[in-house]
Amino acid sequence: MTIQSKTPIGLDGVAAAETALSHVDGEKGELIIAGDRVDDLVLKTGFEGITARLWSAGSGVSISEAEVRSQLGQARERAFARLPALLAATEGISVVDGFRAAMAGLREEPGLKPEAVIVGALPVIAAALARKAIKEAPVAPSPTFSHAADTLKMLRGAKPSADEAKALDAYLTTVSDHGMNASTFTARVVASTQADLFMSTTAAYCALTGPLHGGAPEPVLEMLDAIGTRERIQPWIDSALARGERLMGFGHRIYRVRDPRADVLKGAIERLGSNTTDLGFAAEVEAYARAALRKKNPERALDTNVEFFTAILLDALKIPRQAFTPIFGVGRSAGWTAHAREQQRTGRLLRPGSIYVGPMP
Repeated sequence: MTIQSKTPIGLDGVAAAETALSHVDGEKGELIIAGDRVDDLVLKTGFEGITARLWSAGSGVSISEAEVRSQLGQARERAFARLPALLAATEGISVVDGFRAAMAGLREEPGLKPEAVIVGALPVIAAALARKAIKEAPVAPSPTFSHAADTLKMLRGAKPSADEAKALDAYLTTVSDHGMNASTFTARVVASTQADLFMSTTAAYCALTGPLHGGAPEPVLEMLDAIGTRERIQPWIDSALARGERLMGFGHRIYRVRDPRADVLKGAIERLGSNTTDLGFAAEVEAYARAALRKKNPERALDTNVEFFTAILLDALKIPRQAFTPIFGVGRSAGWTAHAREQQRTGRLLRPGSIYVGPMP
């Protein structure tokens, strides 16, 4: 005998927690983080500012932007001092996998919030691994720099321009939190067992690496490279859709309309004014892809998501493609740590049920 069930499978529409951190409205195409719409946040506050808001809401204890800036600067220095130990387990593996291994080596540091240790260490680790991949030595952080400016400096070995730092800051702020996404839910599940923030965020990063979550920006560039020229846009996209292939950078599990983060990042690219980015070509690809997807599925056309312009922005900033997912983690870690703290403080053990469909004795 086998039990059959018509109950919908999955957690869509199930509220796993009450949160003061972020709200996603897929029907309206709206993202609110700590009380402000994402497009307003980029104009009103930087990464340190939104991190202060998230940590304050998650922990229930107010922390200022100045305190966050100081804590992150110190944390980057501490992480750099511990790099040999943190990178010991990364030999012979990719940047994405090495980032996970190094994250697992983080620990509490005297005088620093665990949240700051994690968020401060991640750009140090990402930059060191990216430089190691090209046989370059790691670059020491500058604790007085903004988190975004220091991230770029450690990646490149030279101070970025103000416009470049502002563009990366817009990205980190935009991706800092996004409701109960897969990696954030993972962080909350682990935190609900009263495991610490280090365990919770390492697990969250593992979820982020999947191609259906944070692993898609690099394939966007591969798609643009494969299309190559304006003349090939229409035949390439038509052929891909005819084969049933997914167009990278389009469609989202939650948004039924355009991902609001896409336009925020598109604006950041335009303000950056990079000579290495053919934004016109990318815009033509986007426009034709959206039209083709509407024609293929008029009832629910797939629209542009955050990954399309994430890929273009990070490429314009000359961030190595193999570091895209770790850099996503640098931004999202602000939300992970806040959600883990909120779950520990206000939640209960997350233990969903299941429907058994196997044979009965």
